Amino acid sequence: MSLFKARDWWSTILGDKEEFDQGCLCLANVDNSGNGQDKIIVGSFMGYLRIFSPHPAKTGDGAQAEDLLLEVDLRDPVLQVEVGKFVSGTEMLHLAVLHSRKLCVYSVSGTLGNVEHGNQYQMKLMYEHNLQRTACNMTYGSFGGIKGRDLICIQSMDGMLMVFEQESYAFGRFLPGFLLPGPLAYSSRTDSFITVSSCRQVESYKYQVLAFATDADKRQETEQQKLGSGKRLVVDWTLNIGEQALDICIVSFNQSASSVFVLGERNFFCLKDNGQIRFMKKLDWSPSCFLPYCSVSEGTINTLIANHNNMLHIYQDVTLKWATQLPHIPVAVRVGCLQLSYLCQKWKCVLLFSTQKLLYRKSDLKGVIVTLSDDGHLQCSYLGTDPSLFQAPNVESRELNYDELDVEMKELQKIIKDINKSQGVWPMTEREDDLNVSVVVSPNFDSVSQATDVEVGTDLVPSVTVKVTLQNRVILQKAKLSVYVQPPLELTCDQFTFEFMTPDLTRTVSFSVYLKRSYTPSELEGNAVVSYSRPTDRNPDGIPRVIQCKFRLPLKLICLPGQPSKTASHKITIDTNKSPVSLLSLFPGFASQSDDDQVNVMGFHFLGGARVTLLASKTSQRYRIQSEQFEDLWLITNELILRLQEYFEKQGVKDFACSFSGSMPLQEYFELIDHHFELRINGEKLEELLSERAVQFRAIQRRLLARFKDKTPAPLQHLDTLLDGTYKQVIALADAVEENQGNLFQSFTRLKSATHLVILLIGLWQKLSADQVAILEAAFLPLQEDTQELGWEETVDAAISHLLKTCLSKSSKEQALNLNSQLNIPKDTSQLKKHITLLCDRLAKGGRLCLSTDAAAPQTMVMPGGCTTIPESDLEERSVEQDSTELFTNRRHLTAETPRPEVSPLQGVSE
Repeated sequence: MSLFKARDWWSTILGDKEEFDQGCLCLANVDNSGNGQDKIIVGSFMGYLRIFSPHPAKTGDGAQAEDLLLEVDLRDPVLQVEVGKFVSGTEMLHLAVLHSRKLCVYSVSGTLGNVEHGNQYQMKLMYEHNLQRTACNMTYGSFGGIKGRDLICIQSMDGMLMVFEQESYAFGRFLPGFLLPGPLAYSSRTDSFITVSSCRQVESYKYQVLAFATDADKRQETEQQKLGSGKRLVVDWTLNIGEQALDICIVSFNQSASSVFVLGERNFFCLKDNGQIRFMKKLDWSPSCFLPYCSVSEGTINTLIANHNNMLHIYQDVTLKWATQLPHIPVAVRVGCLQLSYLCQKWKCVLLFSTQKLLYRKSDLKGVIVTLSDDGHLQCSYLGTDPSLFQAPNVESRELNYDELDVEMKELQKIIKDINKSQGVWPMTEREDDLNVSVVVSPNFDSVSQATDVEVGTDLVPSVTVKVTLQNRVILQKAKLSVYVQPPLELTCDQFTFEFMTPDLTRTVSFSVYLKRSYTPSELEGNAVVSYSRPTDRNPDGIPRVIQCKFRLPLKLICLPGQPSKTASHKITIDTNKSPVSLLSLFPGFASQSDDDQVNVMGFHFLGGARVTLLASKTSQRYRIQSEQFEDLWLITNELILRLQEYFEKQGVKDFACSFSGSMPLQEYFELIDHHFELRINGEKLEELLSERAVQFRAIQRRLLARFKDKTPAPLQHLDTLLDGTYKQVIALADAVEENQGNLFQSFTRLKSATHLVILLIGLWQKLSADQVAILEAAFLPLQEDTQELGWEETVDAAISHLLKTCLSKSSKEQALNLNSQLNIPKDTSQLKKHITLLCDRLAKGGRLCLSTDAAAPQTMVMPGGCTTIPESDLEERSVEQDSTELFTNRRHLTAETPRPEVSPLQGVSE
């Protein structure tokens, strides 16, 4: 047992799947017994009321049959239970039970039997009040200084305080500016009610002010109240605490001083009775409930605070005096005096809440901590420690040989270094052996297409079946398969759950993929991710792990054979080091019906409407891809390079390579960036305008509601016409925002396609390695989707600026420049376009991409031909643009001025 665990004296579990809250627990001598011992009263949201009197034979025993004095089904949810002098003509204690629409007061009495288990307890209803409003909580006390009896105040869900003078209803008052109910407490010294409003401020209302204020049933408008129809309800004092309160308790030192304790979500406050702060304590955890009480030390107060980490802390003012662990998270905590039979015979002393005082008693146990969890775990515990019976054995002392220790340390360091070099820090092979994931894409279309709710213009949209097979080697828990494809591709099902209770099981799932909307996806690659937990001896719940498997969808899923086009606005040429290959052998499913095996032109028609033409030169080792839209070139270009690599691998050729020697098509790329940024700005303006119209709509609604509630109706003054017009504007703006979001998503997909193409061309142009291409992809494609809060432009600009100031820098001055830590939407895209141009310029002059710190050092960066620095001003940026104009010329102008005769536009079509 831990040294700081709460000592379990008695515990039980209440009911089956019942729920409880902080008002469901109360400790008091409810049956008015002569010994004065407290009983535990517990009510539940299921309507059950239970009264316990625990007296275990041994410490830690559970509840016995005779511990439960009474159990009654009240049939209505119990919100709060309190014990006080609620019946007129007597000062005996009675039980008040608050339901959502009813307040009941009972008397609890017991009849002694001949034997111990023969005692009988019963509840008798003294009176009840049917509430006209839904209740939230209640408090009680001697309101107005009445002696010998307690009055009850109930707070409703709509902010009304209902005061009951025992069997009769006194009055009801509405709290001003009410929105949501908060905790409620009564201070007898100041005769006031204290609560925390939804404005996150503590408010105090005098009982006399409540009593003489305007009746809630006859409440009128503010204008009429000013005319003298009744006194307004005015707050006595307020204090802004800046957070919502969980509970309020009031503790009195003596008759001349009292303190108001407020438990917030992150702070604990102690206030004077006039609203001034005595002290506050910032909590490092999330509290669940608390209970302050007077300390043994003069002028100090101890406080029990429970939190969601199963801990109970005892503070003396702001000083932590004790901390103990509980087996559950309490929602209510109380302190009481219970009967003691066995505890003091075994433990001669009990440590009370004040760590400065010990209690020696054999008749009863004062200061028992009673806690209740939301699922019905009721426990009585006390604070104490177990004696330490462990004694450390004597250690044999011997002289240390430091030379031998140095030799042993060097050997161990060598072993660790060799293992890190050969295997790495983490054993990845073990994770791969846990679960084997394989994906098979069907080469043929589904006989019956699974496409539903498509927005593509064609009559029939095909679908392809994908099968994922999982085979485990060990027992795995909570295996979940998630499949992702690039939109507008759609899956018939993307989430699967498995249970591998025994080793060597095989699970196979199938789903279909189809094109849902009328534009082209940026990638044909999908990803299957499996998350699971592998249980171990030390961790039965399992260690979470993730494994993924990528798959590629066929091009024919989104593309059909089309008629080649003789003219196109955008063209790129890919050079190879091998003889040209027949397009019929590369794209067997897209060739037109021809007897000629040397097909050198082919057309592609995407389901979204775009057309792309592919040409192969007969006289040179070049391929040309052309289309009316720049972003549509990406998929065909990438598919051509992949199929060429597969073709030459099957032929046994290992030195096949592709290159790009033309000018970078940055102008076309920048047009797509500007279009995407324009849609983002337009969306931001539409959302601002929609917010303004929504505020205007609510303001008109409030004006109309005030007119309708007025007893002397006034003319509407065309407010109804203004409301109807504003409503139509709100609907139109909402439709415009939704339409712009769809256009923005489609534009971002096209921008990703163009970005993939630019990265591919830069890699072929500068013959970059796979690692360098990966750095470019991380810089240009950091987001799966962009939003108004974090968009593509500012993210990419920050990434490219980091590359220019690190691995592509020339001087230490550039590396010393700090990047802005906040990513905000820019005013325009000029800065981003300048940085992309500068990146290509530095790569052209010999710069290389690398993430290592050594390569980023200024002394190691020696670029052939020199490299321009990062511009410090707009003038320097203009000079950089002028220097690089010749290198980055628009592709369309270059094609018109310097045509390539070896690849004529449609050479061989007429043949």
